[in-house]
Amino acid sequence: MGSAAASRVEFWAAFVNEQQIKAFAEIGVWRGEFAEQLLRRCPSIERYYMIDPWRHLEQWNKPANVQDGEFDEIYDEAMRRTDFAAARRVVLRSRTQAALAEIPDGTLDAVYIDGDHTLRGITVDLVSAYDKPAPGGFVMGDDFSRTIWQHSEDFEPTFVFPMAVYFAEAKGDPIYGLPFDQFLIAKSGDANGFRFSDLTGRYGDTSLRHQILLGPKRRSGGALGRMMRRLKK
Repeated sequence: MGSAAASRVEFWAAFVNEQQIKAFAEIGVWRGEFAEQLLRRCPSIERYYMIDPWRHLEQWNKPANVQDGEFDEIYDEAMRRTDFAAARRVVLRSRTQAALAEIPDGTLDAVYIDGDHTLRGITVDLVSAYDKPAPGGFVMGDDFSRTIWQHSEDFEPTFVFPMAVYFAEAKGDPIYGLPFDQFLIAKSGDANGFRFSDLTGRYGDTSLRHQILLGPKRRSGGALGRMMRRLKK
C-alpha cells in the first residue's frame, strides 16, 4: 500500500487513484496544500469538500490555533491554491459537525481527518465523519503519532493514536497504521472485522499509562511525569 511513496501526498494520491475515489472530504484544510495536490494529481475526484472553520477556537489548545486575522489570510491562501479546481471543490467554512450535517450519509467515498488532534477533537471528528462514506468506503487521517506528546507539554496531547484504533474496534472495522503518521479505517460492514494492522512496525502497545506517567521525553520526564511521581511518594 503506497510503499514507494516519498511523502504523505504521494501516498494518498496513489491510493485515491487506485481506488478511483470520486467524492472526498478533508477535515482540517489549513493552507490548502494537501487539497491542491490531490485535486491536481487525482482526476477521479469529482467533488472535494474542504472543511475547516478557519477561525480561532477557544477550546483548542494546539499550535495551529492562531488568531482570526491570520486565519483569514490562511483561508485566502487555501482558496488561491485550489481556484483551478473551483468547479470540483465545495468549501464549508465551519466546524466539523455543522459542515458534515450538510453532506448526506453514505454519499462519500472517503473522509480524511486532519483537524483538532486532541482527544475531544479526534473523537468528535471520527464520530461525525464515520457515516458519511458508504459501506466499503474509507475514514483516514494524519497525525497518527506514536506518542501523545507530539507537541510540548504546553499543549493538549495528540490522541489520534490510539483513539482511532479504539474507534475502529468499536465499529468492527480493520484499521491500518501507515507510513508518514497516517491511518486508514476500511468500512467493512462486518461487526467482527476489527484488526489493527501496523504496516510500519512502529506503533506497538496501544495503552497510555506509560506515556502519561513519563510525560514528554524531550523534557527529561516532563512536568506531568514529575508531578505524578511526587504524588506516588
